[in-house]
Amino acid sequence: MKAIKYFFWILWRVWFYILMGVPIIVLSPLLILSILSTKTYPQFFFLARIWAKVILLGMGFYYKIDREQEMEKGKSYMLVANHTSMADIMMMLIVSKNPFVFVGKKELATIPIFGFFYKRTSILVDRNSPKSRQEVFVRAQKRLNEGLSICIFPEGGVPDDESVVLDEFKDGAFRLAIEHQIPIVPMAFPDNKRRFSYTFFSGSPGLMRAKVLPFVTTKGLKLEDRKGLKDNVRQTIYSSLLQYLKK
Repeated sequence: MKAIKYFFWILWRVWFYILMGVPIIVLSPLLILSILSTKTYPQFFFLARIWAKVILLGMGFYYKIDREQEMEKGKSYMLVANHTSMADIMMMLIVSKNPFVFVGKKELATIPIFGFFYKRTSILVDRNSPKSRQEVFVRAQKRLNEGLSICIFPEGGVPDDESVVLDEFKDGAFRLAIEHQIPIVPMAFPDNKRRFSYTFFSGSPGLMRAKVLPFVTTKGLKLEDRKGLKDNVRQTIYSSLLQYLKK
């Protein structure tokens, strides 16, 4: 019985990568056209949201989004959430209707097919390189000036210890938000780790919930306020995750 369970886990995980790749191949003519210019990025984002829905639904995940506040069309935000799963990328694309770009680790650009578009539409960072981290701020400023939002998972990666509810936050997202005086949109993804963690033999189809928490203003804040801002946002997300865990 256990062997059958492991066999289906393997098929299910392989199916995930098939779902990642096939829609990209099918949509590739439109995707390539949409990344030729920054002006057509909203069209790319629209296609990316379709891709995300195909993956989650195809994996047997059905999602529920609870919003305490709505994002205004045409306004830039800093989107932040806990990071526990590859599915976090898809969930973020579904939650936000406002076009945004990811700030993410450069290693994801090596994933076949997905990586081709990822490295051309996201802001990649080598976390071991101070120069790379500095370039992130320059590229993010350009994207914000184009009217887009930015998404950063502020834990800086997925904790190796899956018992960690929420790891400590890095400064980058909060520094950017203060420098550009844009609101922060905290989100909690309470089910993604249980449904589809990075542990290969784990997970199951089912409900994936997302909670969009009250926005945090950065108006009037200075860079020296970033630690307090970071701690406040982290506590907001952490408290929300604990509430879900108690249910």
